[in-house]
This record gives sequence, structure tokens and C-alpha cells, in this order.
Amino acid sequence: MKFNYKLQRLCGAYYGNPTTTDSYGSDGRGSGSNLLYTSNGNTLISAVSNRIQILELHSHTVRTLPVEGRSNIRCMALSPNDTILLAVDVQNYAMLVNIVRGVVLHRFKFKRKVRMASFSPCGKYIAVTHGKHIQIWLAPNHLRKEFAPLILHRTYTGQSSDVTRLEWSEDSSVIMAASRDCTARIWTVHTTYNYQPVTLSGHKTPIMAAFFAYAETGNAGTISSGNRRSRRKIDSCYTVSEDGALVTWKAQQLNSGDSKSETNEDIDLPPSADFDAQVNEAVDFFSGGAASAPSFLSKKGGAGDDFPSQGHELAHCQWSYQTRHYFNQEGSSVVAIAYNDRSQLLAVGFSSGIFGIYEMPSVSNIHTLSVGSNQLIQSCVLNQTGEWLALGCPKSQQLLVWEWRSETYIIKQRGHAYGMRCMAYSPDGVVICTGGEDGKLKLWNASSGFCYVTMEQSHQAAITSVCFANSSVVLSASLDGSVKAHDLHRYRTFKTFTSPTPVQFLSLAVDPSGEIVTAGSMDPFHIYAWNLQTGKLLDVYTGHTGPVSQLAFQSHGGTLASASWDGTVKLWDLYKGNVPTESLQHNSDVVCVACRPDGKEVCTGTIRGLLSFWDVESGKLKFEIDGRRDIVGGRKFNDRMASNNNASSRYFTSVCYSADGTCVLAGGNSKYVCIYEVSQQILLKKFQVTFNRSLDGVLDELNSKNMTEFGAVDDHTDSGDETTYNALRIPGAKRGDDGSRSSKVEVLTMQVAFSSTGREWAAVSGEGLHVYSLDDDMIFDPISLTEAITPAAVEAKLEAKSYSTALRMAIHLNEVGLIRQVLEEVPYASISSVGKTVGPEQLERLMNVVAKAMETSPHIQYYLQWCLELLRTHGLYMDKHRSSFMRAFRAMHKTVQTRYDELKTICNENRYTLDFIEDQSRLTMSTEDVHA
Repeated sequence: MKFNYKLQRLCGAYYGNPTTTDSYGSDGRGSGSNLLYTSNGNTLISAVSNRIQILELHSHTVRTLPVEGRSNIRCMALSPNDTILLAVDVQNYAMLVNIVRGVVLHRFKFKRKVRMASFSPCGKYIAVTHGKHIQIWLAPNHLRKEFAPLILHRTYTGQSSDVTRLEWSEDSSVIMAASRDCTARIWTVHTTYNYQPVTLSGHKTPIMAAFFAYAETGNAGTISSGNRRSRRKIDSCYTVSEDGALVTWKAQQLNSGDSKSETNEDIDLPPSADFDAQVNEAVDFFSGGAASAPSFLSKKGGAGDDFPSQGHELAHCQWSYQTRHYFNQEGSSVVAIAYNDRSQLLAVGFSSGIFGIYEMPSVSNIHTLSVGSNQLIQSCVLNQTGEWLALGCPKSQQLLVWEWRSETYIIKQRGHAYGMRCMAYSPDGVVICTGGEDGKLKLWNASSGFCYVTMEQSHQAAITSVCFANSSVVLSASLDGSVKAHDLHRYRTFKTFTSPTPVQFLSLAVDPSGEIVTAGSMDPFHIYAWNLQTGKLLDVYTGHTGPVSQLAFQSHGGTLASASWDGTVKLWDLYKGNVPTESLQHNSDVVCVACRPDGKEVCTGTIRGLLSFWDVESGKLKFEIDGRRDIVGGRKFNDRMASNNNASSRYFTSVCYSADGTCVLAGGNSKYVCIYEVSQQILLKKFQVTFNRSLDGVLDELNSKNMTEFGAVDDHTDSGDETTYNALRIPGAKRGDDGSRSSKVEVLTMQVAFSSTGREWAAVSGEGLHVYSLDDDMIFDPISLTEAITPAAVEAKLEAKSYSTALRMAIHLNEVGLIRQVLEEVPYASISSVGKTVGPEQLERLMNVVAKAMETSPHIQYYLQWCLELLRTHGLYMDKHRSSFMRAFRAMHKTVQTRYDELKTICNENRYTLDFIEDQSRLTMSTEDVHA
């Protein structure tokens, strides 16, 4: 069994920070990060907790980058070429990430609060808000690790309060900053002759965003053909304040005789030509030299460019107030702004959950919609074409991508309110069902990672357990005293099971036939059994003297194992009522139980951290595994002792067997999930669920400077005042304490489960659903690989029309492009014969390549034939070893279904055209028959 599991995706929330109990920061805004689109507009980047999610909007899939920040991410910035991502967390620690490879290039820390970061359009600079200041850094120009890849270029001052928003000009020569002091300020990136920084003031509340507006000009220069070419220069700018006021500022060109500042006419100046030469020489000196300066440093835009930079243009401009508009949203404030200059669209999000799209510069309203009552919109962003608007709501962990032209949602994802509590895999491993504290049931696609169904009115209280009766029926138990059965075809509840007296259900299990449903209660300590078809209560099993924490059925025989806090595990035979109940005694409370797939062994977990393995037939204890030292780790904020001395509070709360029964997966109230080998009784591997320091219990040792006689003090909370930045926030103190109270979410694992395929497992934690899988795409297969097998040899075999040999050699080389080339050169009539020569060891790899190639290939029928022949030839073998081929089969099935849906949509939209073509072809054929 392989154990190189890697985190594939984090489900449950695709925006916001579910690790914080308070949804709003010290500035009254949400706790989520900003959203980013890539340059093509088809990929959305979102931050969840301390991780980064990449959402592919066209293929409707999501993946999680294998990097983690120190704590919750506050802001992100993406380079123009989509290769480098800058992420800054709430503790102002930043990391540069190679987004293509998913590796961290550099980590460093800012000394002040960073609210926003932005790459320049040229990609050479990174601007960050640094408290009241702005810092511009030289961005790294390599995609490799360096000792100090960032070099500080310049720090800009002048604002009297924190800077909230940055805006670059198109040529990266001018930068504008909006501040909470109700002003916006404009600087040039490099020293520019005769330019003075401009301050725009006129708002009554803090400015949330500021944007440049451009005008087309076509008389700035010529090209070799003699035609005039146009350029865009800054014509005006917009500033939007928190109270919904939008002010337009106009940049007016001064005449040659005008001056922006008073000058003394009696001062003797050198001749104009000599004076300009001296000024340019001084500018080059203080900017690092003309050789090393960017193209916009000189008056011209660069070699062969006759256009002056935007900074030089603004040096001869005077800003003036032009117009003022108000967004009529009473009782709400502006919290998120996005502007697309190419399409001249302005998207505004309000604190009431309403967002509007306006056309500039007339500020005419195009659309106004609501994402939900009292759902504060933390972030909104428009893609490059201005067609897709992405919205993020941190309180509900909701992420929306809305296409405003067709008024449809591209993506609408929402996490569980108050956290996720339980989960279950479907029998085929395709669907994951989760239940949350909000009483809702969600179904997730295991291959794409998206939630496709949310059953809103499932329960009135928290869902404590879910399980699948079969691939189309899922059951859920809740603290509201009901067990419900849900139909996955019609997505509705068709059965509700209740007890004779009101109880709270803690556990749930269904027998292998899917006919008997059992649930354990908290008080009284009974187990109830119902018939799934009729909904009739069959029996009530008594005997426990404590809450029934978990139930598990054997794979055959009808034996039910129930774990209870009374320190016993009882084995019930539901089909034979006269058989006495067998009780397995423990020395402490039992919190979890699992049955081996063959039904001959039971694994139990107690609050002492022990995993006990029992023989079902004899009822005797086989052996025990002490896991206290394996899962110990992580000192909570209020713990009085170190983590290595606090092993008594660490134990397993969930355990499950692997598909072959050789290993067990165990997780509990710790940051670790452990995999044990049963026969050898050894720990095989230990996974740490998260490294997020915003959670409680992640660090093994706390900083000694924060330990006082009154307890630990958290010094990571942001301060709005620079003078108290390093001040410790002691509870009850007036200085540095705004009176708010918030607590950290503890890191723990509520439930773990293996997929039926054995290629992935999932764990439910405070951050959501962590899905770990085996990624074999990059595994090199050296079997039967000799020096003669090379890409040149494969091409030679293709020229000789030895397609079978070429395909096997390409699969051994494990290069996707080469395998695809061989596949597409195989004649259509030879697909069947070539497919039969593929061995079982190469079949899974070939299926993955076919599925991946079919996603983008226009040869749909050709690849459909490949899929058909592979299933016809190797279908029986795949059915016998379905656990090994389930992942590849799901990928192939998903691709075929996606292409089918695309063709179906196109044909439905062009139905009448297709009917006309068909009628014309029939008419042509009948005409030819008449002439014949």
C-alpha cells in the first residue's frame, strides 16, 4: 500500500477564514482576502484560511496549492505573467510563491500592517500599503529561490491614516493611493522633473478605492509606415468613499505660460537647453543611471517610442473637481470596489449584501442584485473582459462568479455556517457528503471539489453523523431528534425517522443491505432501529449506561458494534433476537469504533489514547496500540503545561480501516492524523492537518515573552496605531484594546474516512474538508525501460507505422505530449487493435492521458472511440480491480460528460439551423435521384 498522500484540495469553504470566530476585523471589515483573476480571466485565485485555492472556471475544478502561510491570508497580488503570487497574512508575514510549480520562493515580514499589495503592469515592481506609508519593491525577475529577491525601491509618505487602496498607471510610472484620512494622493514612481505630488481631498468618510480613467490620443508620434498611432493617457480619476460618494477628478493640461507654483522672476536661470540637460542628468543620477533605469524614466517612453510617460504628462497637469455622484443604498456602506477600464464598468459591493454594476463615466446603473440578507461583501473583482464578476462574503464563506450579461452564475459556492462536523464517502467514492453545525447537508464532487447540492432544510439543529445506504440514498442524524433519508436523484427528503420520545442522536449506521437504519442517542442511552423502506421502528436496544458515541456494522452477518461513554463496546445481532449481547470491556470511555472489511476484527478508541483491536468471534482483546505519544503536540493558548506533558488530553475520536484491512487511519483532538499498520502495530505515517497559527494548538511551544503571571497574552493582534504596534493586548486594558473579544478555533479532527478506491482519504477539521490523494501523474516507471526507448525511437516507430510499439514506448517514457502525439497518429480503423496491445500495468496511465487530452481536443469522436475500445477490451479486468482504476475511470467519465453537455448546449442553440441543413441535404438528394 502506498502512503505518499498529498493534500489535493480543501473543500468546505472557497473564500474567507473559517478559523476565526469573529467575522470582522478591527476596521469593521470582513476577515477574508481579496480575489484575483489571471490574465486570461478563466482562473480565479481565492484564499481560504492560510491556503490558496485555484479555481478553473472553464473546467469547473479546484485545486489547492501545496503551500501554507503562517496564519490567515489578508491580501494577495499576482504578477502580470501569472507566475509569481505574493500573499501577506494577518501577522504581516509575506511569501512569494511560484504559482506554476506551487513552491515558496521567499518568506519575509513587513513591519506595518499591509492592507493591499499590487504588482505593476510591467511586472518590475510590487507596491504594498505599509501602515500610513507606501513601499515599492523591485520584484524578482527569476523563478528560483534567492537569498534576498526583494529590494526596496522607495517609501512614499504624506497620508495621516492607513492607506487602503493602490492603483497603478498603465505604464507603471504613476501610483495613486487612497487613505482612511479621506484623501487620495498621486506620486510618480521615479523622480520626474517639475512634478509635485497631488492630494485629492473632498470626501467626508474614508476612501475605499481610487481608479485612473484614460483618454485615447492619436497625435503623439509616427511609425515607420507614416501612420499615426494612438495611445492612452490619464484623463481623469475616480474616488469612492465609504458613504457611497463617487467623485470625478479632471486632469487639465496647463499652457506653456502657466505655472503650478509661484516662481521668482528675478532669479537668473541658465539657458533653457543647458538647464534641461542638467536636470535630466540629475534625474538619471538619483534614479540609478540612465542605463539601468526603466524606459519611462526619460521623457520618452523608451527606444523607438515617441510617447512621454504618464508621470511627465501629469507634471504639466492640474487636477480639479469635476462631478459628484451618490449610490442610493440607505443604511449600508461601500465595502468593496472593482473597476474595469477597458469596458468602463464599475462594480460596487455594499455591507447589506447588495452589489451593483455601473457604466462609467455616466454612472448609470446596469444591474443591482443581492447575494443574501446581511451578507457583507468583502471583495469583488472583474475579469479582463469585464464579463465575469467575482464576489466574496467572509461571514457565510460564500464565493460567487456572476456573468452579468446573461445574468447567470458561473460558480456559487458556500460553506457550512459555524463549521463542518461529519462526512461520508459514497460507495463508489465519487461523492462526499458532509453535515454541518448549521443543520445543512452538502454533496461534493470528489473529482472536481465543488459542492453541487445543498439541502437547506435538512435539520433544525447540528448534524452529528451521515452515512450512505447506497449510491443514491444518504442518511443524516441530528441533535434535533430526527434521522432523515435523502434521495440523491431528486435531491429531496423522502423519509424521516423519529423516536417514541424526543432524544438527541449522536451516531448513525446502516446495515450492508441498506434496509435497516440504526441511531444511537445521548439521553436515554438507547439504540433505535428502523426499516428504511417503511419507516417503521423495528426495535429499541438498551443496555448502555452512557451516550452511544458511534455505531458500525460488519460487512456481513448483521452484527452491530456500538461504542459508548460507559467504557463498553457491545455487539448486537439484529437478525437473531435470542442471541445474547456480547460486551467488550474497556478501562475508560470509548469514543470511536470501526469494523474491519472482512468483519472478523473490531478497532476501538478510548479517551486514554489507546486503540484496541478485538477478535469478534471470541470477544477477546488481541492487542493495543498506545497512540498518546503519536498525536501529542500543540500547546493551546491557555494551557498551563507544555505540549509534551499534556498527553492526557490527546486521544483519537475517529478511526477507520483501509479498503484491504491492513491499516487503520485515526484522527482526534490534535493536529495530527496517524496511519498504523495493524499486523506489525507500528506507526507508518503521520500527517499534520494544518500549520495555521491562527488556530489554537498548532505551536508546540509558546513565546516566553507572552507568558505573564495572569496567563498568556496574544501579541499577534493588529493595532491601528503605530505607537502601540508592539504593545501587548492584555484583556481589560484600555490601551490597545477596543473592547472586542474573540477566541481562536482549536485545531482538531472530527472525523476521518478512507475512500472505497483506497487512493484518497479525507478528514474534517475546523478549516473544512481536507482531501488527501495519491498523485501518480509524475511517477516514473522504469520497468522495461532500456536505452533504446527514446522520443526519437518513438517517432521512428510512428514513421514505420508500428503504432502498438510506439504507444507502449511512449507510456514507458511517461510524457503526456508524446503519448498524445502517438494516440492522434493512430488510424481510426486501427484503434481497436492497438488498444488490445496495452498491458494492465499501462492501462490506468493511458486512461488518464485519454481523459486529459479529450478535454481540449477538437477530435471528440476519435477519443470517444478510444474510450469505447478500452472499456470493451479491458472492462472485465477493470471490474475485478475496480479500486485501482476507479480514479482513472472517474476522470474519463467526467470528461465525456462535460463534452456531451457542451455539444448538447450547442445543438440546442442551433436546432433550427441543423434542421434546415438536414432538409437541404434531403432536398439535394431527392433532386439528384430525379435527375438520375
